[in-house]
Parts: sequence; structure tokens; C-alpha cells
Amino acid sequence: MDNEEFMKKCIELVRDYTNEHLDKSDNKQITNEDVFVVWSCKTLQNSKALLSTKLFDGMYYEITLNGDKKEIYFGAYKKFENRCIKIESEEK
Repeated sequence: MDNEEFMKKCIELVRDYTNEHLDKSDNKQITNEDVFVVWSCKTLQNSKALLSTKLFDGMYYEITLNGDKKEIYFGAYKKFENRCIKIESEEK
């Protein structure tokens, strides 16, 4: 699977997962255009991508291609908090 195929598959997986988990009473479905790649990397036969959607649900998705085993691993996460923690300098 080349990188372009992998990106297309990632978007489809996130779209399908999101649509399966949306509240059915909202009568809303997202399309490929509602999914975006935040970051991606390809090393040898393996690829990884972080994706999100235009929904304001705090979800992000991590998808990894294991090229040796021809497997894709899909993780769905929700951000609960974002903090800034100051690091004090140890120089004196």
C-alpha cells in the first residue's frame, strides 16, 4: 500500500467510525471532506497518521499500517485536558 492509498484509507476509516458513533437522532453524517490529516509519517513499509474531523467533539484518531503483516491498527481518542506546565530552569 503506497502512501496515497494509506491516506485515503485512513480518511475512510475515520469517516466510517465517526458516522457509526454519531447520535442517530441528529440525522448527521460526515463526508471525507470533514476529515483531515494532522500529521503523517512513512518509514520503510510502515506508515502512521493522526487525523481529526471538523466536529467539535475533541476526538482524534491514530492509524498505523504494519506493512510486514499487512495490518492496520486504528485508535480513537478523546482529549480531556490541555495544560501548559512551566519548566523552571536548573541553571544557577
